[in-house]
Amino acid sequence: MSAPENKPFPLVELQAVSDARYAWVALLLHPVAAGEQDDAPFQAALTLLKTPEVFDLLAPLDLVIPVAAPARLELSQLSALPPNRVILRVPAAACADLTTQKKLASLAEAGYRTMIEGVTSGSTATLCGARALMVDAATTLPPMVALVGQPGPHLATGMPNEARIVACAEAGFSWFAGEFACNPDRDSPADGTTRKRLLALLGLLARDADTCELEVLLKQDPSLSYHLLKLVNSAAFALSSPVHSFSQAITVLGRRQLQRWLQLLLYARQQDDGLPNPLLPLAAVRAAQMEALLRAQGGSRDQQDMAFVAGVFSLLDVLLGMTMTEIVAALSLDLDVVMALLDRAGPLGVLLQLVEGHDRAALAQAGIDAEAFWQTQLHAHQWALQVSRSL
Repeated sequence: MSAPENKPFPLVELQAVSDARYAWVALLLHPVAAGEQDDAPFQAALTLLKTPEVFDLLAPLDLVIPVAAPARLELSQLSALPPNRVILRVPAAACADLTTQKKLASLAEAGYRTMIEGVTSGSTATLCGARALMVDAATTLPPMVALVGQPGPHLATGMPNEARIVACAEAGFSWFAGEFACNPDRDSPADGTTRKRLLALLGLLARDADTCELEVLLKQDPSLSYHLLKLVNSAAFALSSPVHSFSQAITVLGRRQLQRWLQLLLYARQQDDGLPNPLLPLAAVRAAQMEALLRAQGGSRDQQDMAFVAGVFSLLDVLLGMTMTEIVAALSLDLDVVMALLDRAGPLGVLLQLVEGHDRAALAQAGIDAEAFWQTQLHAHQWALQVSRSL
């Protein structure tokens, strides 16, 4: 399985894997158009994971990498990858081969974990030294015996909503991936007063309102107030003495950082069941990567701020259960931000599309090379992890 030469730097989709409480536990690496060879996705992932400090930046997450042809995989190829942070994702069909079973068993003895994608027959998973299964459980569940045969953690993909996660957790899964964050439960009636207050706060932030105006509105929202004070007193700021008032919090953060953290704090509001909002880290990734991409293009500080706003506001329609047109109409936003949010148009719209779904031609059009794009992905995910720990 020799590394291909003269290949362009790979692109990858990073898909978050959450536990039952929506905390990120791993990232699935999905190389984009890696090539036609069986080992192309693995080689692409290997190139990316050789980036300096990649495991430090993404700590403590496990990284799940595709290995389509495990029989050709050599231990020497994994020498740069820490066994306690990497999980090899192997298709179930490949595990029927005796050579593959021996190869994976030897890798397991060396400390590398295997996650079988799909359901194997009989004792095949055990013979491979596999500990976990990865199954598309969007509509159907595998036989219970398939899950109890290995200790896990078992990963259920294709999760369309939170209700499906509950059902899969009861069946024995403990890791989950899918579009559930963008499909929140709308059975309970929306709190109209809270929604108006949120829009009012967003409007104040958009027009850079006075501190006293922000303080008045924050005092009307106990949940948001609690999260703001919790944030300022967290380890992220390492203050020598605790902050107890909104005016102190605003002073400590500064206007620019206050706006950014408040925009994210909107997503941190606890759900009825007390679980954190899974939209929070997604919004943080979009905001941070949008800002980094604009910086890579040589944008000014104000332009970087607008990119951040476009990224963090791009999920407000999901958060508030409103159309983006309604939301934009209630806010005083820069035209470039409005174009990006409504039509994915204009310079910020191009970057927002890149963040939402990577495309090499679109990257070239934006003047960003794939290696620089990977760096923005890394640092955006690192920041999202920090945000999730702080809020």
